[in-house]
Amino acid sequence: MERSLLGNIGFYIGVVLIVVISVYPFYYAIITSFESGTALFTPNFLPESFSLENYKNVLSQRSFLRSFANSVFIAAVTVGFALVLAVTASYALARVSFRGRGLLLMTILGVSMFPQIAVLSGLYELINFLGVYNKPWALVLSYTIFTLPFTVWVLTTFMRELPVEIEEAAIIDGATPWVVITKVFLPLLWPALVTTGLLAFIGAWNEFLFALTFTISETERTVPVAIALLSGASSQEVPWGAIMAASVIVTVPLIILVLIFQRKIVAGLTAGGVKG
Repeated sequence: MERSLLGNIGFYIGVVLIVVISVYPFYYAIITSFESGTALFTPNFLPESFSLENYKNVLSQRSFLRSFANSVFIAAVTVGFALVLAVTASYALARVSFRGRGLLLMTILGVSMFPQIAVLSGLYELINFLGVYNKPWALVLSYTIFTLPFTVWVLTTFMRELPVEIEEAAIIDGATPWVVITKVFLPLLWPALVTTGLLAFIGAWNEFLFALTFTISETERTVPVAIALLSGASSQEVPWGAIMAASVIVTVPLIILVLIFQRKIVAGLTAGGVKG
C-alpha cells in the first residue's frame, strides 16, 4: 500500500516537473513580451510591468504581417500537397503487393534522416533550375520533400491496420482504387491525417534554414526569418521585447490548432499500436 502511494506521488511529481520544464520557456516569453527597458533583463516569475507596446510595434510592421501571411500560405499548401501524395503512396505501399515494397518504404524513411544542411546545395541548384528561387513555391517544394517521408510512413502503418474486408466489399461493388481511397479509406484515416497534417504544418511553420536560404526579399520571408532579422533603432540594439512578442504571436496559432485537434492527434498517434 505504501509502495503504491509513494509510486503515485513520484509519478505526479514527475508529471509536474515535465509540465513546468515544457511550459516555462513559453510562459517566460509571454511575461517578457509585456515588459520593456531594464525589466527585460531581470529574472522574474511575474511581470514587473504590463505594456502592449511590444505587440503594437510588431503588428505595426507591414513586413511582419506579410511574413505571417506567407507562413500561413506556405504551411497550408505544404500540408495539402504532402497529404495528397502521402495518401496515394501509402495506399500503394500498404495494399498493393509488388517486388521491393519493403525496400522502397525503408528508402523513403531513410530520406528523412539526412540533415537539411547536407542537401542544401543540391536543393538550391534544383530550385534555381526550376526558376522558383525567392518565391513561396521554393519553400513549398523543399518542405514537401522533407515532410513526405514521415507522412507516408505513418499513413502506410495506419492503412495496413484497416480491415481488408472493407476494401474487398468496395471492389466487389465496382469501386475503383481512387474511389476506395477517397470514399472508403479517407473517412477512416482522419485521425492519422490530422496528426500528420498538424506535424507537417508545425514543421513548415517553424523551419528556418531553407526559408533563410531560398528567400531574399522582405516580401517573401516567413515569420522565423522575420523574427531573426528584427532590429532596433541602431545595429547594436536588439529589441528583445519585440522579439518575444513576435514569438508569442507566432506560437499562439499552433497552440490553438493542437487544442482543437488534440483528441484526433492522440487517436492518430496511438492507432496501429495494438492489433485487435
